[in-house]
Amino acid sequence: MTVRFPILVSLLLATAVHAQTAEPEPTSGVTASEYSANLMQLYRESRLEDPRVLAAYARAQAGRERQREAFGGLLPQVSASTSLNRTSRELPTYSEAFNNERYALTLSQHLYNKQAWENYQEFKARARQGEFEAIDAQAEATVDLAQRYFVALASDDELELVLAERRAMQKNLDRVEALYERQLAMVTDVLDLRARVDALAAQEVEARNQVRVSREELSEIIGRPVKERLSRIREDIELQVPGESVAVWVERAVAANPALKAQQEALAAADAAVREAKGGHYPSLSLNLSAQRSDVGYDNTLAPRSDSYVASIGVQLPIYSGGSTSARSRALYSDRLATEQQVEAIRREVVKETTSAYLTAQASVEKIRASRNALVSAEKASVAAERGFEFGVVNSVDVLTSVQNEYEARRNLLSAQYDFITNLLVMNRWAGRLSDQSVESVNVWLARDEEARALERKATE
Repeated sequence: MTVRFPILVSLLLATAVHAQTAEPEPTSGVTASEYSANLMQLYRESRLEDPRVLAAYARAQAGRERQREAFGGLLPQVSASTSLNRTSRELPTYSEAFNNERYALTLSQHLYNKQAWENYQEFKARARQGEFEAIDAQAEATVDLAQRYFVALASDDELELVLAERRAMQKNLDRVEALYERQLAMVTDVLDLRARVDALAAQEVEARNQVRVSREELSEIIGRPVKERLSRIREDIELQVPGESVAVWVERAVAANPALKAQQEALAAADAAVREAKGGHYPSLSLNLSAQRSDVGYDNTLAPRSDSYVASIGVQLPIYSGGSTSARSRALYSDRLATEQQVEAIRREVVKETTSAYLTAQASVEKIRASRNALVSAEKASVAAERGFEFGVVNSVDVLTSVQNEYEARRNLLSAQYDFITNLLVMNRWAGRLSDQSVESVNVWLARDEEARALERKATE
């Protein structure tokens, strides 16, 4: 007997031997009649609604503006001022009242200022750090979405598998009770099956609750209730680990991981901060230009209007600031050493997580293959136990065990598939390769609406 395993749970349940004659029960919380949401659709929504992603990009934008603010300190500083005065003077011999006017335009430009330059370099690195942090936040949110998506699918699977197993157990219980009434079965068989049916009823309650909980977790990211059915993995795809070795993936991750790049930019910013602090010992040179028109004389007296133009070179040489400049330099250097250790810590984390995701994905492929074989064997064993029970060769406990093994094999296969896809996304995330195309490449493994409906029609034929 050749048994073909479809990935869609609806087809799995329809072709299960023990559920062929039972009517399907509705799934709590999943009421849509069509598959109307897949991973790519939810991904696009989450990019616009996930607060973590929006906050990260807002911080990146703030970093770019602070860089522009620091750059503005290197450009010419131009200011204009004016004053209009009304003066009344009372003298022993006479009194007078007159108006005064003064207009001034001033330009100042740094010719050499190490602190201002290094301040700009620091915020330039901070801006790049914010951009990489935003990319990493988007990648982390994408993996989180995928994990919650497949948790929701697994919750749907568990509920439907529990319902199918319960129907199969109830069918066997009815059969054994009929045999017991004719004194052809033992009471222990009836009690064993009844206990299992009752246990499955309790599991059904928990499974329905988990469906609702998993949908709420999805809704938290999307920002709206997710009630539509989710697209499942297609049955005509072969899941395989990318051909490159783990060493290639680790090397790629160390070179491109956005979290590591963000921390490296933080180190560059810390270096610039140290140089800025040391710049407090350096002289500064500036150019000042000013133009003034005034008729204000000494002590606000009225004087003939005059125009003056001044160009000056200013030099400032710090001599002693009580040791505060040196202390600030040492403190910032210690901060720089701490940032350097954080870079190393993240580098090690990237290596560990990339290696772990690669090995787990690779193991999941083998587990999928083994689970497929185990399911085929479990289905055959279940059919054999069913027939053996009809001929009195095996008892009801053997049938119960075979049914449990069959549905456990189904759970293991689905879980292995979800684990593989999740770890593949995790691997791409740490390697700095998680993008819209990565999500789309996973999304093509999910059944489209037309394919899902075709499989559902096939299951009911």
